[in-house]
Amino acid sequence: MIQLKTMLNCIDNSGATVVECIANMKMKRHARIGDRIIVVVQKSRNLGETGPSGGAGSVTAAKVRRGDIRHAIVVRTTKKVQRPDGMVIKFDDNACALIGKNGEPIGTRINGAVGSELRDKKWSKILSLASQHV
Repeated sequence: MIQLKTMLNCIDNSGATVVECIANMKMKRHARIGDRIIVVVQKSRNLGETGPSGGAGSVTAAKVRRGDIRHAIVVRTTKKVQRPDGMVIKFDDNACALIGKNGEPIGTRINGAVGSELRDKKWSKILSLASQHV
């Protein structure tokens, strides 16, 4: 259950590592796996900087920066979720994947497991980018 001020790990390669939930798009109290939320980037990776030598290596620029406000999809929650077949699923952390306003993922790869509930909520693009479905 993700609510206002919840900190989440960002598991895609968009450049963000930790984000904070600032709104739930369903206008309910809690967001669950597959729900769309609005987040602000709290911590980002330093992929856009070069070393002190100013090396001429291939440096990829981060797609998001600290303080950016983005849309995201919740892919893992620490709250137990019961599936229709009776199985109960619980993850170790809260995690999300950043998306654009049109619904396309910002990153090109998703690291770690995501919940299969995304299939029911029509987020098959995120499922195709993920390495594991649980």
